[in-house]
This record gives sequence, structure tokens and C-alpha cells, in this order.
Amino acid sequence: MKDKCLKKLPKNKLSLLVMLVVMIFSIMLISLAIAGSVTFLLITRDIVPITPANRHIMIILFMVLVSLIAGTILARFGGVRFLRQINELAKATKEVAAGNFDVRMKTGSTKEVDIISNSFNEMAKELSNIETLRTDFVKNISHEFKTPIASIQGFARRLKKGAVTEGQHKEYLDIIISESERLSRLSSNVLLLSRLESTDRITEISEYCLDEQLRRTVLLLEPQLHKKKINVDLDTDVVKIIADEEILSHLWINIIGNAIKFSTDESTIKITLECTGNNASVTIKDHGIGMDDEVTKRIFDKFYQGDQSRTTEGNGLGLSLVKRILELVSGSIEVNSELGKGTSIKISLPINI
Repeated sequence: MKDKCLKKLPKNKLSLLVMLVVMIFSIMLISLAIAGSVTFLLITRDIVPITPANRHIMIILFMVLVSLIAGTILARFGGVRFLRQINELAKATKEVAAGNFDVRMKTGSTKEVDIISNSFNEMAKELSNIETLRTDFVKNISHEFKTPIASIQGFARRLKKGAVTEGQHKEYLDIIISESERLSRLSSNVLLLSRLESTDRITEISEYCLDEQLRRTVLLLEPQLHKKKINVDLDTDVVKIIADEEILSHLWINIIGNAIKFSTDESTIKITLECTGNNASVTIKDHGIGMDDEVTKRIFDKFYQGDQSRTTEGNGLGLSLVKRILELVSGSIEVNSELGKGTSIKISLPINI
């Protein structure tokens, strides 16, 4: 029965148990040896008078007393060494709780303590990365809000002074409207991204036609398409999908919106939808400015905008939203782009999310 119980113990716990048993056994053995030696020395030198009547009792009492003293001293020194890293871990944990994420634990002790130390170091590293991301996010969001607000204030003051022509009056109002819409989009994207990052799964799901959703998205973006005289070639199979229709609508608006934004005037955007097994595959190909490898690697970073000439048209959160949505719905995205020749984005989604 005992053998069966031992087999059920994890190797790490079994190793720690053996180490503790060996440590306790060693302390007991050394304590008894010291106690016996001291007792023998005291008796042979007549330091402690012992009569034949109380000889055995006195020997036992002396051995117990010396064993307790020696065992306590040995356990004290042995325990300090054994628990040193655990005490250091406790101090390091307090440092992390106080906001110091640069603290690290040293390794090189017992296997079990090293496992805890390595786990602690990984945790501290992840927390440090999260803090860096949070700080960068606050800086970026502050900058993104500050720019359009400053623009709105500046042109509103000019209009208030009244010394503007009719053409300038119209131009300033258009800028104020454009910057207000930019702030509105930024606020909506930040709130949506925050909501998506605070959840682990999608709950509001229903069955609907994915091909029809793509058509509605194209119609929704018709003003942008008309402005640049872009044609959309829509080739879709009839695909029914079980998912959160509202969440996926943000996905298509951002992807197709980006294709329009970076396409050249009077070009064509090709959108295809096909069903392969249990997956729906959507490919969106434009003939726009394209991207180099460095930009392609970073397009999903928050607030990153590869084309600085179009920073007023977006806020760098669209593809971060796309990435998070795909994580929640267990989808995937593949980006192929060549500078000056356009971009092709392929999105795969499980039909039954």
C-alpha cells in the first residue's frame, strides 16, 4: 500500500521528501553520536557522579539532553541554509507587490526550489512586459487624443475671430468634423479593444450567412470606395457560420477598410469566400502601395502605422482589434505583401466557433 502511495507522488515531491528524510535522519544520527560522546566523556572523567543504582537513568537523561541541544543547533544551521532561498523568494515577492518587476531570483540550490525560482522569474518578466505595454499604451493614447483636440481647438479659435474667407470657413469646418470623427473612432476602438482584452471567450453567438455579412460591409464602405473610384470584385460561396456577428463585423470593416485606404485610385479589390471542410476562408487582395517585411511584422502592434503619410486617416488600433478578435474565435490570419504591388490577407475561421 505504501509503495502504491509513493508511486502516485510526483517526482519533484518525492525528491523533496527524500531530501527532508535524509536531512532529519542525519541530524538525529549526528545528535546521538555527539550525545553519546559527551556522556561517555563526562562519566569516564567523573565530572558527573553516577552510582550503579541510577547509572542507566542518568546516561539516558544526559544523552537526551545533549541530543536536544545538539539537534537544535544542527537544525538551526541546516534550516537556515535550506530555507534561505525561500526567505529570499518571500522578499522578492514583496518587491513585486511594491511594483518592482526587475527583481530576479538566483538559481543553483535544490531542484525543487530552482523550479519555483524559475517560475517566479518568468512571472516577473511577464509582469514587466505588461507594465511596459501599459505605459506605452497610455503614452500613445494620450498622443492620439491630444493631436485632434489641438487641431479642433486651433481651427475653432480661428473661426471665432471671424477674419476668414468663405472658402476658409468651409475648410476649417471640414477639418473640425474630420478630427471629431477621428476622435470618435479612436474612442470606439479603445473601448472595444479593452472589452475584448478583458474577456476570454465569445458568448453571444448565432448562425448567420457570412457571405451576406461581407456584402453588407462592402455597402457600408461604399462612400470610401466611391471617393477613390475603387471597384470591388466579390466572389463568395454561400457559407453559414455560428459566431458573434457583431464582433466579426468589426473584423471585416477594419480589414476591408485598410484595403481601401492603401489602394490606389481606380484599382480593384478582390474578395473571395470559400468553405473548406469546417473552415471558412476569406481572402482580400488589393493592388495598393503594399508593405515591406519590416512593416508586415509590426502591423498588429498597437498604434503602429507603417505609412506615416496616412496617420490622420487612422489610429493604429484596427489590426490590433483584428488580431484579438481572431484569438477569441480561434481564427488565423496570413499576410502576404510586396512593396508597390499590393497586399493579400487570408483569414480562416471555424464555421462552428
